[in-house]
Amino acid sequence: MVKIFRLKNIISIKDFEREDVEYILEEASKLEDIAKSREISDELKGKILGLMFFEPSTRTRISFETAMKRLDGQCIGFTSSGSSSVSKGESIADTAKMFEGYSDALVIRHELEGVSKFISDIVNVPVINAGDGAGQHPTQTLLDLYTIKNEVGSIDNLRIALIGDLKFGRTVHSLSQALGLFENVKIYLVSPPELRMPQEVLIDLNKTNVEYEEVTSIENIIDDIDVLYVTRIQKERFGDIDDYLKIKGAYIINKKMLEGKDVIVMHPLPRIDEIDTDVDNTEFNKYFTQAANAVPVRMAILKTLIKNNPK
Repeated sequence: MVKIFRLKNIISIKDFEREDVEYILEEASKLEDIAKSREISDELKGKILGLMFFEPSTRTRISFETAMKRLDGQCIGFTSSGSSSVSKGESIADTAKMFEGYSDALVIRHELEGVSKFISDIVNVPVINAGDGAGQHPTQTLLDLYTIKNEVGSIDNLRIALIGDLKFGRTVHSLSQALGLFENVKIYLVSPPELRMPQEVLIDLNKTNVEYEEVTSIENIIDDIDVLYVTRIQKERFGDIDDYLKIKGAYIINKKMLEGKDVIVMHPLPRIDEIDTDVDNTEFNKYFTQAANAVPVRMAILKTLIKNNPK
């Protein structure tokens, strides 16, 4: 394993090399027992994490808070633009500089692409992108990779289907690009024509060794894959509700279609109707394990960035 982590900030998975990913996954494996046992490590005692969530979040925000507290650190912050001084007209830059003075690292969630990168350029503490619009969600990708490695055994030689909203889904953008760091990976891109993977992501994939195929049917590929990575159709990304209703429920995974298959089902959550609840109590369900893995992975991220970049 590489002995150092190169990055000061985590903004885009495209900034990572394979060794950086493996460093975080190895650190997460060391911290998993603490996370599962509900113990407290003193790795970040006395440190403060600034949570700047301009866009609503449940799992990402709470798992970052949990991760920081498991490391004996503390959190400050806000959960929406309306609960910050941005609602009074304060600029994002001024808000970020204020948080820099109070915090040892910042976690940013915003509806616009590029905000985390902008903030990282003007502050001197580590910045973590917790999702920016339809752009990137790199820490979600790291916990996805951690789950795949633990459940499948290896990320190399993986066969994975990314299903649902590939146009606006920042989780699948980041994950597909991260898979380009590994060997002999094939990705099936399963979506309605209206929600195909953006061309710029496909261009990035073409620069790697990843093989990909765009398909519209799950049934034709399910016997060939290790992972079904399902995403919801994101109502909030549509300007016209009728466009959303036309493709809502285009793909629904249920227990019957999985029976006899050697496959796991993942989902970044929240789930709406794209995975039937009859999958929940089967061996195929790994989406709740995936959500729990957010804590050790984000513990690893916080420990690494804050200790490598003391204020």
